Amino acid sequence: MEKTANVLKLLGDKTRLTMMKLLQVNECCVCEFVEIFKISQPAVSQHVRKLRDGGLVRETRKGQWIHYSINTESEHYEFVQSLLNDLPSQEKYLEDLEAQGLRIICE
Repeated sequence: MEKTANVLKLLGDKTRLTMMKLLQVNECCVCEFVEIFKISQPAVSQHVRKLRDGGLVRETRKGQWIHYSINTESEHYEFVQSLLNDLPSQEKYLEDLEAQGLRIICE
């Protein structure tokens, strides 16, 4: 129960929940989240750090950049997926970034 409560606490924040929904089908960089959420890079990094520390996301280094994706090996993966599956798509954020030429600007 304690672990599930912690996962729900992490996902109880709208920004982190939206990040997780975006990561459900995409790999994203902090710089993309900065553009999507219009918040500072340190604020985005704090959100991502909490998700990573909770075991919900993993990071992959590509050159000097770190890309994030859902941790499919997390003990909570199936539970998180079932929650995310019931949420509306957030792809519009990435489509808007792409239209502006800002999709994965860190490559």
